[in-house]
Amino acid sequence: MTTGATMPDTGAGAADVDAARERLRRWRLVLGGDQSDGTGCALSARDAAMDGTLAALYGKGDKPQPSRDRAAGLGASAPSVARWLGDIRTYFPSSVVQVMQRDAIDRLGLASLLLEPEMLEAVEADVHLVGTLLSLNKAMPETTKETARAVVRKVVEDLEKRLAGRTRATLTGALDRSARISRPRHHDIDWNRTVAANLKHYLPEYRTIVPERLIGYGRAARSVKKEVVLCIDQSGSMAASVVYASVFGAVLASMRSISTRLVVFDTAVVDLTDQLDDPVDVLFGTQLGGGTDINRALAYCQSQITRPAETVVVLISDLYEGGIRDEMLKRVAAMKASGVQFVALLALSDEGAPAYDREHAAALGALGAPAFACTPDLFPEVMAAAIEKRPLPIPDTA
Repeated sequence: MTTGATMPDTGAGAADVDAARERLRRWRLVLGGDQSDGTGCALSARDAAMDGTLAALYGKGDKPQPSRDRAAGLGASAPSVARWLGDIRTYFPSSVVQVMQRDAIDRLGLASLLLEPEMLEAVEADVHLVGTLLSLNKAMPETTKETARAVVRKVVEDLEKRLAGRTRATLTGALDRSARISRPRHHDIDWNRTVAANLKHYLPEYRTIVPERLIGYGRAARSVKKEVVLCIDQSGSMAASVVYASVFGAVLASMRSISTRLVVFDTAVVDLTDQLDDPVDVLFGTQLGGGTDINRALAYCQSQITRPAETVVVLISDLYEGGIRDEMLKRVAAMKASGVQFVALLALSDEGAPAYDREHAAALGALGAPAFACTPDLFPEVMAAAIEKRPLPIPDTA
Protein backbone atom coordinates (compact mmCIF):
# COMPACT_ATOMS: atom_id res chain seq x y z
CA MET A 1 0.00 0.00 0.00
CA THR A 2 1.31 3.46 -0.92
CA THR A 3 0.47 6.07 1.66
CA GLY A 4 2.30 9.06 0.20
CA ALA A 5 0.42 9.31 -3.08
CA THR A 6 -1.70 12.39 -3.68
CA MET A 7 -4.81 12.86 -5.75
CA PRO A 8 -6.71 15.94 -6.90
CA ASP A 9 -9.04 17.03 -4.13
CA THR A 10 -12.08 17.25 -6.41
CA GLY A 11 -15.12 15.18 -7.28
CA ALA A 12 -15.13 11.41 -6.90
CA GLY A 13 -11.35 11.39 -6.43
CA ALA A 14 -11.64 13.35 -3.18
CA ALA A 15 -14.27 10.91 -1.91
CA ASP A 16 -11.98 7.98 -2.75
CA VAL A 17 -9.09 9.61 -0.94
CA ASP A 18 -11.24 10.26 2.14
CA ALA A 19 -12.49 6.68 2.13
CA ALA A 20 -8.92 5.34 1.86
CA ARG A 21 -7.74 7.55 4.69
CA GLU A 22 -10.63 6.42 6.88
CA ARG A 23 -9.83 2.75 6.18
CA LEU A 24 -6.18 3.39 7.03
CA ARG A 25 -7.17 5.17 10.25
CA ARG A 26 -9.37 2.27 11.30
CA TRP A 27 -6.64 -0.27 10.56
CA ARG A 28 -4.22 1.84 12.57
CA LEU A 29 -6.58 1.72 15.57
CA VAL A 30 -7.14 -2.01 15.15
CA LEU A 31 -3.42 -2.85 14.90
CA GLY A 32 -2.47 -0.87 17.98
CA GLY A 33 0.09 1.46 16.50
CA ASP A 34 3.50 -0.05 17.30
CA GLN A 35 6.32 0.44 14.80
CA SER A 36 5.41 -2.79 13.07
CA ASP A 37 1.82 -1.87 12.25
CA GLY A 38 2.89 -0.91 8.72
CA THR A 39 0.28 1.75 8.08
CA GLY A 40 2.42 4.84 8.41
CA CYS A 41 -0.70 6.64 9.61
CA ALA A 42 -0.44 9.35 12.27
CA LEU A 43 -3.37 9.74 14.65
CA SER A 44 -5.01 12.96 15.71
CA ALA A 45 -5.04 13.85 19.40
CA ARG A 46 -8.58 12.49 19.79
CA ASP A 47 -7.74 9.28 17.94
CA ALA A 48 -4.61 8.84 20.07
CA ALA A 49 -6.73 9.15 23.22
CA MET A 50 -9.22 6.66 21.79
CA ASP A 51 -6.32 4.35 20.95
CA GLY A 52 -5.19 4.62 24.56
CA THR A 53 -8.55 3.46 25.92
CA LEU A 54 -8.45 0.47 23.56
CA ALA A 55 -4.87 -0.39 24.50
CA ALA A 56 -5.70 -0.27 28.20
CA LEU A 57 -8.17 -3.11 27.68
CA TYR A 58 -6.88 -5.01 24.65
CA GLY A 59 -3.21 -4.00 24.46
CA LYS A 60 -0.15 -5.82 25.81
CA GLY A 61 0.33 -4.59 29.33
CA ASP A 62 3.97 -5.66 29.54
CA LYS A 63 5.13 -3.43 26.66
CA PRO A 64 6.22 0.14 27.38
CA GLN A 65 3.96 2.74 25.79
CA PRO A 66 5.59 6.06 26.60
CA SER A 67 3.32 8.16 24.44
CA ARG A 68 0.11 6.94 26.06
CA ASP A 69 -0.27 7.69 29.76
CA ARG A 70 -3.74 6.13 29.82
CA ALA A 71 -2.65 2.98 28.04
CA ALA A 72 -0.63 1.51 30.87
CA GLY A 73 -3.41 -0.94 31.67
CA LEU A 74 -6.35 -0.76 34.05
CA GLY A 75 -4.85 -2.84 36.82
CA ALA A 76 -7.01 -3.00 39.93
CA SER A 77 -7.16 0.71 40.69
CA ALA A 78 -10.72 1.99 41.07
CA PRO A 79 -9.80 5.60 40.17
CA SER A 80 -8.05 4.57 36.95
CA VAL A 81 -10.93 2.29 35.99
CA ALA A 82 -13.44 5.07 36.69
CA ARG A 83 -11.45 7.41 34.43
CA TRP A 84 -11.31 4.74 31.74
CA LEU A 85 -15.09 4.21 31.94
CA GLY A 86 -15.54 7.92 31.42
CA ASP A 87 -13.16 7.90 28.46
CA ILE A 88 -14.88 5.10 26.59
CA ARG A 89 -18.24 6.82 27.02
CA THR A 90 -16.67 9.92 25.49
CA TYR A 91 -15.19 8.19 22.45
CA PHE A 92 -17.58 5.33 21.63
CA PRO A 93 -21.34 4.84 21.15
CA SER A 94 -23.37 3.16 23.86
CA SER A 95 -23.49 -0.25 22.15
CA VAL A 96 -19.68 -0.35 21.92
CA VAL A 97 -19.30 0.89 25.50
CA GLN A 98 -21.38 -2.02 26.75
CA VAL A 99 -19.22 -4.53 24.86
CA MET A 100 -15.99 -2.98 26.21
CA GLN A 101 -17.33 -2.97 29.77
CA ARG A 102 -18.25 -6.64 29.44
CA ASP A 103 -14.78 -7.44 28.09
CA ALA A 104 -13.13 -5.50 30.92
CA ILE A 105 -15.06 -7.50 33.51
CA ASP A 106 -14.20 -10.80 31.81
CA ARG A 107 -10.59 -10.13 30.76
CA LEU A 108 -9.32 -8.10 33.69
CA GLY A 109 -11.34 -9.48 36.58
CA LEU A 110 -12.93 -6.17 37.48
CA ALA A 111 -16.15 -7.59 38.90
CA SER A 112 -15.07 -6.88 42.49
CA LEU A 113 -14.70 -3.18 41.67
CA LEU A 114 -18.42 -3.07 40.86
CA LEU A 115 -19.02 -3.41 44.59
CA GLU A 116 -17.95 0.23 44.97
CA PRO A 117 -20.74 2.85 44.52
CA GLU A 118 -18.57 5.28 42.56
CA MET A 119 -17.81 2.54 40.04
CA LEU A 120 -21.48 1.72 39.54
CA GLU A 121 -22.26 5.35 38.91
CA ALA A 122 -19.65 5.40 36.11
CA VAL A 123 -20.75 2.35 34.12
CA GLU A 124 -23.17 2.13 31.20
CA ALA A 125 -26.05 0.00 32.45
CA ASP A 126 -27.27 -2.94 30.34
CA VAL A 127 -28.67 -6.44 30.76
CA HIS A 128 -25.25 -8.04 31.10
CA LEU A 129 -24.17 -5.61 33.80
CA VAL A 130 -27.36 -6.43 35.70
CA GLY A 131 -26.46 -10.12 35.47
CA THR A 132 -23.01 -9.41 36.89
CA LEU A 133 -24.46 -7.36 39.74
CA LEU A 134 -26.92 -10.13 40.59
CA SER A 135 -24.10 -12.65 40.74
CA LEU A 136 -22.32 -10.33 43.21
CA ASN A 137 -25.45 -9.67 45.24
CA LYS A 138 -24.50 -11.74 48.28
CA ALA A 139 -21.05 -10.15 48.49
CA MET A 140 -22.31 -6.61 47.98
CA PRO A 141 -21.80 -4.24 50.94
CA GLU A 142 -24.82 -2.30 52.22
CA THR A 143 -23.28 0.97 51.04
CA THR A 144 -23.43 -0.29 47.46
CA LYS A 145 -26.84 -2.00 47.40
CA GLU A 146 -28.93 1.13 46.90
CA THR A 147 -26.73 2.25 44.00
CA ALA A 148 -26.91 -1.26 42.52
CA ARG A 149 -30.71 -1.27 42.79
CA ALA A 150 -30.84 2.09 41.00
CA VAL A 151 -28.71 0.70 38.16
CA VAL A 152 -30.89 -2.42 37.90
CA ARG A 153 -34.10 -0.37 38.03
CA LYS A 154 -32.96 1.82 35.14
CA VAL A 155 -32.32 -1.22 32.95
CA VAL A 156 -35.63 -2.84 33.97
CA GLU A 157 -37.62 0.31 33.24
CA ASP A 158 -35.97 0.65 29.82
CA LEU A 159 -36.83 -2.97 29.03
CA GLU A 160 -40.43 -2.52 30.15
CA LYS A 161 -40.82 0.51 27.89
CA ARG A 162 -39.46 -1.50 24.98
CA LEU A 163 -41.40 -4.73 25.56
CA ALA A 164 -44.57 -4.13 27.56
CA GLY A 165 -46.85 -2.50 24.97
CA ARG A 166 -46.29 -5.06 22.25
CA THR A 167 -46.53 -7.96 24.70
CA ARG A 168 -49.89 -6.81 26.10
CA ALA A 169 -51.31 -6.15 22.62
CA THR A 170 -50.15 -9.51 21.23
CA LEU A 171 -51.41 -11.55 24.17
CA THR A 172 -54.72 -9.69 24.43
CA GLY A 173 -55.37 -10.60 20.80
CA ALA A 174 -54.42 -14.23 21.49
CA LEU A 175 -56.78 -14.38 24.49
CA ASP A 176 -59.61 -12.94 22.39
CA ARG A 177 -59.03 -15.46 19.61
CA SER A 178 -58.87 -18.35 22.06
CA ALA A 179 -62.55 -17.74 23.02
CA ARG A 180 -64.44 -18.92 19.93
CA ILE A 181 -68.11 -18.01 19.38
CA SER A 182 -70.63 -19.42 16.89
CA ARG A 183 -72.52 -16.21 16.03
CA PRO A 184 -69.75 -13.71 15.44
CA ARG A 185 -70.13 -10.21 14.16
CA HIS A 186 -68.66 -9.65 10.72
CA HIS A 187 -65.36 -8.22 11.98
CA ASP A 188 -65.00 -11.12 14.45
CA ILE A 189 -65.33 -13.92 11.86
CA ASP A 190 -62.40 -16.35 11.73
CA TRP A 191 -62.47 -16.87 7.96
CA ASN A 192 -59.86 -19.65 7.84
CA ARG A 193 -61.77 -21.83 10.29
CA THR A 194 -65.14 -20.89 8.77
CA VAL A 195 -64.05 -21.94 5.26
CA ALA A 196 -62.54 -25.19 6.57
CA ALA A 197 -65.75 -26.05 8.44
CA ASN A 198 -67.96 -25.41 5.38
CA LEU A 199 -66.02 -27.03 2.54
CA LYS A 200 -68.83 -29.56 2.05
CA HIS A 201 -71.09 -26.67 1.06
CA TYR A 202 -69.00 -25.73 -1.96
CA LEU A 203 -71.11 -24.87 -5.03
CA PRO A 204 -69.02 -25.65 -8.13
CA GLU A 205 -71.36 -23.84 -10.53
CA TYR A 206 -70.80 -20.63 -8.57
CA ARG A 207 -67.26 -21.50 -7.51
CA THR A 208 -68.01 -20.42 -3.98
CA ILE A 209 -68.88 -21.73 -0.53
CA VAL A 210 -72.19 -20.99 1.18
CA PRO A 211 -71.33 -21.18 4.88
CA GLU A 212 -73.99 -22.66 7.12
CA ARG A 213 -71.93 -22.10 10.24
CA LEU A 214 -69.79 -19.09 11.06
CA ILE A 215 -66.85 -19.43 13.43
CA GLY A 216 -65.54 -16.31 15.07
CA TYR A 217 -63.18 -14.83 17.57
CA GLY A 218 -64.77 -14.15 20.92
CA ARG A 219 -63.81 -11.34 23.22
CA ALA A 220 -62.19 -12.89 26.26
CA ALA A 221 -64.21 -12.08 29.34
CA ARG A 222 -62.40 -10.89 32.42
CA SER A 223 -63.32 -14.10 34.20
CA VAL A 224 -61.69 -16.21 31.45
CA LYS A 225 -58.05 -16.54 32.43
CA LYS A 226 -55.01 -18.39 31.24
CA GLU A 227 -52.52 -19.66 33.77
CA VAL A 228 -48.85 -18.99 32.93
CA VAL A 229 -45.98 -20.51 34.90
CA LEU A 230 -42.50 -19.15 34.18
CA CYS A 231 -39.90 -21.62 35.49
CA ILE A 232 -36.44 -20.05 35.28
CA ASP A 233 -33.04 -21.71 35.64
CA GLN A 234 -30.83 -19.33 37.63
CA SER A 235 -27.49 -20.99 36.88
CA GLY A 236 -24.75 -18.52 36.00
CA SER A 237 -25.01 -18.92 32.22
CA MET A 238 -28.69 -17.88 32.30
CA ALA A 239 -28.18 -14.36 33.71
CA ALA A 240 -29.61 -12.41 30.75
CA SER A 241 -32.54 -14.83 30.54
CA VAL A 242 -33.35 -14.26 34.21
CA VAL A 243 -33.44 -10.49 33.65
CA TYR A 244 -35.74 -10.67 30.61
CA ALA A 245 -37.99 -13.33 32.16
CA SER A 246 -38.47 -11.22 35.28
CA VAL A 247 -39.54 -8.24 33.18
CA PHE A 248 -41.94 -10.35 31.11
CA GLY A 249 -43.28 -11.92 34.30
CA ALA A 250 -44.16 -8.48 35.63
CA VAL A 251 -45.83 -7.53 32.34
CA LEU A 252 -47.90 -10.73 32.27
CA ALA A 253 -48.86 -10.27 35.93
CA SER A 254 -50.26 -6.84 35.08
CA MET A 255 -52.81 -8.41 32.69
CA ARG A 256 -56.13 -9.28 34.34
CA SER A 257 -56.85 -12.15 31.97
CA ILE A 258 -53.63 -14.00 32.83
CA SER A 259 -52.66 -15.47 36.18
CA THR A 260 -48.87 -15.57 36.32
CA ARG A 261 -46.56 -17.55 38.55
CA LEU A 262 -42.78 -17.05 38.54
CA VAL A 263 -40.49 -19.77 39.88
CA VAL A 264 -36.67 -19.70 39.92
CA PHE A 265 -34.48 -22.66 40.70
CA ASP A 266 -31.01 -24.09 41.05
CA THR A 267 -30.90 -27.14 43.31
CA ALA A 268 -33.60 -25.43 45.38
CA VAL A 269 -36.89 -23.94 44.18
CA VAL A 270 -38.08 -20.42 45.07
CA ASP A 271 -41.52 -19.05 44.22
CA LEU A 272 -41.25 -15.29 43.61
CA THR A 273 -44.84 -14.76 42.46
CA ASP A 274 -45.67 -12.41 45.33
CA GLN A 275 -42.91 -10.04 44.16
CA LEU A 276 -44.02 -9.79 40.53
CA ASP A 277 -45.32 -6.26 40.97
CA ASP A 278 -41.68 -5.14 41.12
CA PRO A 279 -39.24 -7.02 38.83
CA VAL A 280 -36.29 -5.40 40.64
CA ASP A 281 -37.36 -7.23 43.82
CA VAL A 282 -37.66 -10.40 41.75
CA LEU A 283 -34.14 -10.01 40.41
CA PHE A 284 -32.62 -9.40 43.82
CA GLY A 285 -34.51 -12.46 45.04
CA THR A 286 -32.56 -14.65 42.63
CA GLN A 287 -29.12 -16.11 43.25
CA LEU A 288 -27.20 -16.76 40.06
CA GLY A 289 -24.88 -19.75 40.02
CA GLY A 290 -24.93 -23.11 41.72
CA GLY A 291 -26.29 -26.47 40.55
CA THR A 292 -29.45 -27.33 38.64
CA ASP A 293 -32.38 -29.61 39.48
CA ILE A 294 -34.95 -29.18 36.71
CA ASN A 295 -36.96 -32.18 37.87
CA ARG A 296 -37.53 -30.66 41.32
CA ALA A 297 -38.54 -27.32 39.79
CA LEU A 298 -41.03 -28.96 37.41
CA ALA A 299 -42.44 -31.04 40.26
CA TYR A 300 -43.22 -27.83 42.12
CA CYS A 301 -44.74 -26.20 39.03
CA GLN A 302 -46.84 -29.29 38.37
CA SER A 303 -48.19 -29.17 41.92
CA GLN A 304 -49.44 -25.61 41.34
CA ILE A 305 -51.48 -26.41 38.22
CA THR A 306 -55.25 -26.52 38.80
CA ARG A 307 -56.53 -25.91 35.23
CA PRO A 308 -54.19 -27.87 32.95
CA ALA A 309 -56.12 -27.22 29.74
CA GLU A 310 -55.79 -23.47 30.35
CA THR A 311 -52.16 -23.50 31.54
CA VAL A 312 -48.91 -22.63 29.77
CA VAL A 313 -45.65 -23.71 31.45
CA VAL A 314 -42.50 -22.01 30.14
CA LEU A 315 -39.22 -23.65 31.16
CA ILE A 316 -36.21 -21.39 30.53
CA SER A 317 -33.05 -23.46 30.96
CA ASP A 318 -29.90 -24.72 29.23
CA LEU A 319 -31.17 -28.21 30.22
CA TYR A 320 -28.03 -29.32 32.07
CA GLU A 321 -29.91 -31.46 34.55
CA GLY A 322 -28.38 -32.28 37.91
CA GLY A 323 -31.50 -34.06 39.13
CA ILE A 324 -33.23 -37.16 37.83
CA ARG A 325 -33.37 -36.97 34.04
CA ASP A 326 -36.00 -39.67 33.45
CA GLU A 327 -38.30 -38.16 36.08
CA MET A 328 -37.94 -34.74 34.46
CA LEU A 329 -39.04 -36.13 31.11
CA LYS A 330 -41.94 -38.06 32.69
CA ARG A 331 -43.19 -34.84 34.29
CA VAL A 332 -43.13 -33.01 30.98
CA ALA A 333 -44.99 -35.89 29.31
CA ALA A 334 -47.58 -35.99 32.11
CA MET A 335 -48.18 -32.25 31.93
CA LYS A 336 -48.65 -32.36 28.15
CA ALA A 337 -50.98 -35.36 28.43
CA SER A 338 -53.16 -33.42 30.88
CA GLY A 339 -53.54 -30.56 28.40
CA VAL A 340 -50.77 -28.21 29.55
CA GLN A 341 -49.01 -26.24 26.82
CA PHE A 342 -45.30 -26.76 27.57
CA VAL A 343 -42.68 -24.41 26.12
CA ALA A 344 -38.93 -25.04 26.53
CA LEU A 345 -36.60 -22.09 25.89
CA LEU A 346 -32.83 -22.61 25.92
CA ALA A 347 -32.41 -18.88 26.43
CA LEU A 348 -34.46 -15.70 26.51
CA SER A 349 -31.92 -13.19 25.30
CA ASP A 350 -30.53 -11.46 22.21
CA GLU A 351 -27.41 -13.64 22.10
CA GLY A 352 -28.97 -16.85 20.80
CA ALA A 353 -28.65 -20.31 22.32
CA PRO A 354 -25.91 -20.82 24.92
CA ALA A 355 -24.18 -24.15 25.42
CA TYR A 356 -26.95 -26.59 26.25
CA ASP A 357 -27.60 -30.28 26.75
CA ARG A 358 -28.47 -31.49 23.25
CA GLU A 359 -29.55 -34.94 24.42
CA HIS A 360 -32.15 -33.47 26.76
CA ALA A 361 -33.27 -31.00 24.09
CA ALA A 362 -33.79 -33.88 21.64
CA ALA A 363 -35.72 -35.85 24.27
CA LEU A 364 -38.06 -32.90 24.87
CA GLY A 365 -38.53 -32.50 21.12
CA ALA A 366 -39.56 -36.16 20.91
CA LEU A 367 -42.26 -35.39 23.48
CA GLY A 368 -43.62 -32.59 21.32
CA ALA A 369 -41.89 -29.83 23.27
CA PRO A 370 -39.09 -28.55 21.00
CA ALA A 371 -36.40 -26.58 22.83
CA PHE A 372 -35.10 -23.44 21.15
CA ALA A 373 -33.53 -20.09 21.95
CA CYS A 374 -35.89 -17.11 21.88
CA THR A 375 -35.19 -13.40 21.57
CA PRO A 376 -37.16 -10.94 23.72
CA ASP A 377 -38.82 -9.57 20.57
CA LEU A 378 -40.09 -13.04 19.61
CA PHE A 379 -41.30 -14.00 23.09
CA PRO A 380 -44.78 -12.38 22.80
CA GLU A 381 -45.41 -14.36 19.59
CA VAL A 382 -44.31 -17.58 21.28
CA MET A 383 -46.67 -16.95 24.20
CA ALA A 384 -49.53 -16.03 21.87
CA ALA A 385 -49.08 -19.29 19.94
CA ALA A 386 -49.03 -21.28 23.18
CA ILE A 387 -52.19 -19.57 24.44
CA GLU A 388 -53.99 -20.28 21.17
CA LYS A 389 -52.62 -23.85 21.10
CA ARG A 390 -51.12 -23.49 17.66
CA PRO A 391 -47.58 -24.37 16.46
CA LEU A 392 -44.84 -22.28 18.03
CA PRO A 393 -42.91 -19.84 15.81
CA ILE A 394 -39.55 -21.61 16.17
CA PRO A 395 -36.66 -19.62 14.64
CA ASP A 396 -34.82 -21.26 11.72
CA THR A 397 -31.53 -21.00 13.61
CA ALA A 398 -32.76 -23.07 16.58
